Amino acid sequence: MIEEKVKEKIYLIPGLMTDERLWSRLKPFLQNEYELVHVPIPHTEDFDEIIDILFNLFEEEKVNLLGFSLGGYIASYFAITYPNRVNRLFTVASTPGSSNEAEIERRKEKFAIIEKEGFVGLSYEKTVSLVEEQNQNDLELIKIIQDMFMDLGKETFITQLTSTFYRKDLYEELINMSIPIWFYYSINDRLLNQQSIKRLLETKHNIKLISREGTSHNIPLEVPQLLSNEIRKWMKV
Repeated sequence: MIEEKVKEKIYLIPGLMTDERLWSRLKPFLQNEYELVHVPIPHTEDFDEIIDILFNLFEEEKVNLLGFSLGGYIASYFAITYPNRVNRLFTVASTPGSSNEAEIERRKEKFAIIEKEGFVGLSYEKTVSLVEEQNQNDLELIKIIQDMFMDLGKETFITQLTSTFYRKDLYEELINMSIPIWFYYSINDRLLNQQSIKRLLETKHNIKLISREGTSHNIPLEVPQLLSNEIRKWMKV
């Protein structure tokens, strides 16, 4: 009897109002080579509490961490806080910067709208505006994004969005880490902190920046094959 080779694990942390469905198009490209473990964002506004929950959840002494958007920030925060627990770090559509005042004000306005109008989820038009032009007729994609948002609901939205008010800048600590750190992003992603990207582009560091032409924020759903190619390379570093 041939023993099945034990697959190396990659822990996947989703972003704001996304769940395991975020990885549904990525997994087919990687699941034969790696064990992909979805890790929901813990339900708290406190990043220190979030990473302590993850610390106790991870089974291995050292882990491979991949985070999307808010999950990328959480993965980065974990890496700088518990560097001896991380093999390598990969973030998708994410930056290590703090939230600026304009972003915080915009997010507070969203709370005011919810209080006034209730939690209504993402409209079809709004969801279409969040994906790249060539994917705007992909009805399955639109439905996945809408369903994740609606199913996670008001309380999760408020908790996760509130946590972003308390982001501290992780930049200096990240660039001084010796583990492989890769950042993958779309050049024209309007949800990204462009100042943070600019800072990374203009400073000398060991972080590998991989950019792609396009506007996509939901990279794991929109360009899963391209992303899987980079993840495969990162796992071999």
